[in-house]
Amino acid sequence: MDLEEFNSTAADRLRPALAACCDVPRWVDAILAKRPYGDRAALTAVADQLLRELDDNEVDRALQAHPRIGDRPQGAGAEASWSRNEQSGVGADPAVRQELAEGNRQYEDRFGRVFLICATGLSAAQMLDSLRTRLTHDDATEATVVHEELRKIALLRLSKVVEA
Repeated sequence: MDLEEFNSTAADRLRPALAACCDVPRWVDAILAKRPYGDRAALTAVADQLLRELDDNEVDRALQAHPRIGDRPQGAGAEASWSRNEQSGVGADPAVRQELAEGNRQYEDRFGRVFLICATGLSAAQMLDSLRTRLTHDDATEATVVHEELRKIALLRLSKVVEA
């Protein structure tokens, strides 16, 4: 949809698309409440600022909507489709998938949440390198990285909702 349609579409019809970008009701509600937007840059700026303000509980909630890197998201919805596209760099190599699966388990054991990375444009090797590096982070550093990765993913997805 274009920006004009985004500004004029009923909130109940837009809510699922925005939740697919970032499943945090406060973020979705604030994006909707600040309409109309004069241009895409204004929408992006508001969305970005709101994403930076998410608290730890909201980040954890949003993470629950994200599949593990290397898992094939199921379903026909926008979020599943976006995830499949975003993770296209994983490829079909069983050895890489096994390394990612093991890394995901280590990460979840270490941090208690899914490993999240803005995978768009990254190769499987780059994702694995990042995973390995992030396993060495302390909790506070990793929480900051996760928040930033979530922000990047949400903004990328929002740009897909409101295309030029």
